[in-house]
Amino acid sequence: MFDQSSSNLPPRPGVGFKAQHYTSILENPAPVGWLEIHAENYMGEGGRPIAMLRHLAERFPISVHGVGLSIGGEGALDSEHLSRLRHLCQWLNPASFSEHLAWSTHESAYFNDLLPLPYTSTTLARVVAHVDQVQEALGRPMLLENPSSYLAFAESEMSETDFLREVSRRTGCGLLLDVNNVFVSAVNLGLDPRAYVQDFPLEKVGEIHLGGHDEDEDDAGRPLLIDSHGREVADPVWALLDHVLALSGPKPLLIEWDNDVPDWPVLAEEARRAEAAQQRVTT
Repeated sequence: MFDQSSSNLPPRPGVGFKAQHYTSILENPAPVGWLEIHAENYMGEGGRPIAMLRHLAERFPISVHGVGLSIGGEGALDSEHLSRLRHLCQWLNPASFSEHLAWSTHESAYFNDLLPLPYTSTTLARVVAHVDQVQEALGRPMLLENPSSYLAFAESEMSETDFLREVSRRTGCGLLLDVNNVFVSAVNLGLDPRAYVQDFPLEKVGEIHLGGHDEDEDDAGRPLLIDSHGREVADPVWALLDHVLALSGPKPLLIEWDNDVPDWPVLAEEARRAEAAQQRVTT
C-alpha cells in the first residue's frame, strides 16, 4: 500500500514542457515552478531530448505524465512499456508520476484516444490490479486522472467519483483532478460540474490540470466539447478552478497545451493566471 500523498511538487503553477520553449524557460521561467513531460517522449537512451530533460531536471521539479499504459484496458499491461517507464523514473526521479483512468489498447492495436470505462465492480478490480502493478514496478505511488467523457455506460454501477475514491482506497494511489475534463464531461453528459467537484475526494488530489477545449455540436444540435489541449483555458473552467481551490486549498496546478502550441509568453500568461487563482485562496 502506498501513501496517497503522492506528489512532491510545489503548490505553484507548472506547464507541459515543449522543446521550442527550452531557451525561454531557462532565461525567464517566472511564474513557472515545475514542468511536466509525457513519459513516452523520453523513453529513449539518449539524444537531444534526454539531454534537455537532464538539464531541466537540475533546475525544476519534473512531473512525468503517462499516456500509453492503458490502465483500464482488459488485457495485461505491456511489460516492455512498463520496463521503459521504470527506467525513465529511476534515472529522472520525478516529483510526481501520473496516468489516466482510461484504456487505449486492444490486443496489439494502440489508439490515439484515451477511451472511457464502465464503472462496474469488474472494471474496478481490473484497474486496482493494474495500478498496484504499476506502483510496485516503479517503486513509487502514482496519481490517477479523471477522464474527459463523451458518453456514459448504461452498465455503470457507481459514479466516477466513487470509482476513483475506491481505487485510491484500495491501492493507496493519489488522484489527479483535471478541471477541464470535469467541465467537458459535465457539458457532454448533462451533469453539474460543481456537484462533481463537491463529491470528489479532494484530500487525495496531488495535482490539478487545466487545459483548453473546442466547442462543437452533436448530431442533435446539443453542445459537444472536445478536450483538445489546443487553446487557452476557457473562462468557465477558470471559474470552476476557483470553486475547487476554495474547497481544497492550494495545489500544484498544471497548464496543458499540446496542440497548436503558442509562443512562450502566451503559455507563461496562462501560468500567471493559475498563480493568481492560487493566491486568492492563500490571502
